[in-house]
Amino acid sequence: MQTEGIKYTGSKKKIIPYIVQIISELEHVKTILDGFSGTTRVSQAFAQLGYNTTANDISHWSEVFATCYLKSNHSDKYYQEIIDYLNNLQGFDGWFTENYGADEAENKRPFQRKNTQKLDAIREEIDKLDLEWEDKCVILTSLIYALDKVDSTLGHFVAYLKKWAPRSHNNLLLKLPKRFPLTTENEVIRGDIFDTIANNEYDLAYFDPPYGSNNEKMPPSRVRYASYYHIWTTVILNDRPKLFGNANRREDTRDTKSVSVFEEFRKDENGHFIAIQALRKLIEETKSKYILLSYSSGGRATKDELFQAINENGKLLNIVEIDYQHNVMSNMRWSNEWVNSDGKHKEYLFLMEK
Repeated sequence: MQTEGIKYTGSKKKIIPYIVQIISELEHVKTILDGFSGTTRVSQAFAQLGYNTTANDISHWSEVFATCYLKSNHSDKYYQEIIDYLNNLQGFDGWFTENYGADEAENKRPFQRKNTQKLDAIREEIDKLDLEWEDKCVILTSLIYALDKVDSTLGHFVAYLKKWAPRSHNNLLLKLPKRFPLTTENEVIRGDIFDTIANNEYDLAYFDPPYGSNNEKMPPSRVRYASYYHIWTTVILNDRPKLFGNANRREDTRDTKSVSVFEEFRKDENGHFIAIQALRKLIEETKSKYILLSYSSGGRATKDELFQAINENGKLLNIVEIDYQHNVMSNMRWSNEWVNSDGKHKEYLFLMEK
């Protein structure tokens, strides 16, 4: 099974086979909610397997990716003709070049000037084409993938490299996203997850919320996905927002701006992490027979907190541990501490029945 996505913190690309294995053993699952769809790799997998899939996320770029894969229905030939036309445009110095392009790496910009010039030309022309939304999403997905292959970053956009990354010397080139035949009834929602679960029911809900780092020294904005990927938001909206800071972040990604309660780094008056309380509420209010929950050992919750949140609302059916180093899955040893006492990063999947 093939899925596509950008470089992404917390990507589930490596654990998709394990997610699929767990769900395939369940009976009567036809509708699935991917509640925090991000790059939509998991949503892509669900749809390819024949599940009626709903991709939900608060970000504009996730909505675009999901629409590209789950909703667009024109032929590859139709989209390839548009992509060929855009690739042949002459670049120019525009807003993106002014703020994100440079000739010298010492200027600490994420792209070389030649590529932001192409970005300026292509992004302006996309709006002029006046495409239907589903079709525009395919072309915008192609553009973001092309930019992701020529950036000079560590994979996010809150700090840039002092020297050009080797890939940044390549020329920006749009390619056709690798879509797949649509055989299911899919939905794309850009909105708050609590609104989505309040208004809909699913056979299974898969949740991978951005719990937030357990690094107390990290500024809150640095663990927010809106901050990490602010450029993708701007490419989608083409709104030329007010910028600030050395990374030229969008004004709406400042530390004082709240994006998602699941990214909240503080504790409440009872000493509980606000993000974990939100998770408890999410499990309680979700109207699904099954919930599959991803969790990283680097997050804020303890295993006991997750266990309690699950057992208050149903029955824990299965826990699996994924060791990235050895690429294996095994049953999880139960204790009061995370099994990776040696400090290695591991991923966990909790399957519960409500």
